[in-house]
Amino acid sequence: MRVRRAPVISACLALLGLAVGVPNAAADRGPDPYTFAVIGDIPYGAAQITRFPKVIDQINADRQVKLVTHLGDIKDGSSVCSDEYFAQVKTQFDRFTDPLVYTVGDNEWTDCHRANNGGYNPLERLAKVRQVFFPQPGRTLGRHPVKVESQVAQGIPEDVRFSRDDVAFAALHIVGSNNSLAPWTGNTTATPEQTAEVLNRMSAVMQSIHDTFAQARADRDKAVVLLTQADMFDPTVANPSFADYYAFQPIVQEIARESANFRGPVYLFNGDSHVYNSDKPLSASSSWTKFYGVTTPAENLSRVTVDGSTGVNNYLRVTIDPRKPAVLSWTRVPFTS
Repeated sequence: MRVRRAPVISACLALLGLAVGVPNAAADRGPDPYTFAVIGDIPYGAAQITRFPKVIDQINADRQVKLVTHLGDIKDGSSVCSDEYFAQVKTQFDRFTDPLVYTVGDNEWTDCHRANNGGYNPLERLAKVRQVFFPQPGRTLGRHPVKVESQVAQGIPEDVRFSRDDVAFAALHIVGSNNSLAPWTGNTTATPEQTAEVLNRMSAVMQSIHDTFAQARADRDKAVVLLTQADMFDPTVANPSFADYYAFQPIVQEIARESANFRGPVYLFNGDSHVYNSDKPLSASSSWTKFYGVTTPAENLSRVTVDGSTGVNNYLRVTIDPRKPAVLSWTRVPFTS
């Protein structure tokens, strides 16, 4: 669904030569810019669970924000992945006034095989996450849900695409733990069922990336925004091993190809590594370009990691201005309680 660029009534009056009001500074600036909030890796632990309703209240009170995105990890990595907890978080998600786009993280399903997570089958937990958090595929969460393009036909309702103010968005289910190929408890390698899930989801993600850029080019969008949980370029890892990252390689190469062939800026927002960071991970000078075997650098790709985990004390407020070369700008807004 696109934001209309001008009020229809005013346009009609202007064509008829009728007065539409005395020009003023506010009118000259045009409509308010489209702004969205980004959070991730929250709530972590009992204290944040208690505070989370106040976080939602603060974002709801932010008059600039028109949409909220959560980049996954709705719990820490050492707590139980219970139905009751999922229901508790869903109740809070339903309190967001604006539409909420939720990108699934690894803590809510991939890592649930751990004993301290309840020893679940991760695939069963993934099915539960989809049941609880995506009851109406093709619509966002929040009190005022809106339509989005969903991959529900491929069994992946959480992968969605939409457009706002000349910017194409895609929420992509890419998670840590090597995109869920890290062995589960009691195994030394990924199980056949585990591998099949990853391959299916990876294929869907790459299709969504391709479709997002194709639509952006067709619509002459000014920028592309990708939303995901996994930090595929974690700066906190001093000597990354390809054995821990190989499942990301086809996705990274697809992002690089599509970004390099797009004339505007591309932004990747992710959580996972918990510490705010902004960089260009697939530039010619980045070590990640060689690490993933990227042959054509993507100088126009910027990555932003949001604060998360037990140290999170802010949300990201991102503003779109299609008139500016960068298109997007952002600020970290401190939590007030």
